[in-house]
Amino acid sequence: MSTGSMETDMETSDRPHAHIPGWGSDLPRENRPAVPMERTPPRLDVPWSDPPPQQPMTVEVLKSVERPDHSRTFGTRLPPKGLSGAIRRAAFRRSENDIGHWLLLVAADRIDVVEGLCEDARRSPAKTAMVAAGIGALGLVAWGLLRRR
Repeated sequence: MSTGSMETDMETSDRPHAHIPGWGSDLPRENRPAVPMERTPPRLDVPWSDPPPQQPMTVEVLKSVERPDHSRTFGTRLPPKGLSGAIRRAAFRRSENDIGHWLLLVAADRIDVVEGLCEDARRSPAKTAMVAAGIGALGLVAWGLLRRR
């Protein structure tokens, strides 16, 4: 028996679970291995004796059913519109705990992309040609993949 293995056996007998990653994290603070490196950031307590003013609502702003009021500030750049806006309104009638809320929001984002492409194609003939070429290329790729089977 070598002295190296005896030292290892003595070290593990003091700390029988030292080989387990994360072991000791629930020990008392003074006995934790990482305590010298841990630090608790100071809490930022802001007294809201005079809260910031409510931002004026110039467009429709959707609000979660969990919140009683709108937040003090919010984005107004892209108000809900079209089919994607209707889907967003339906999503915000559901609780944020409901997976349907989030799935509807994801679907609304995807539909908004298609609505934006259609809007761009309607405004610009050059973009219409690019969209048509992209759809044609996508069709050729799909046809080639299906033909291999």
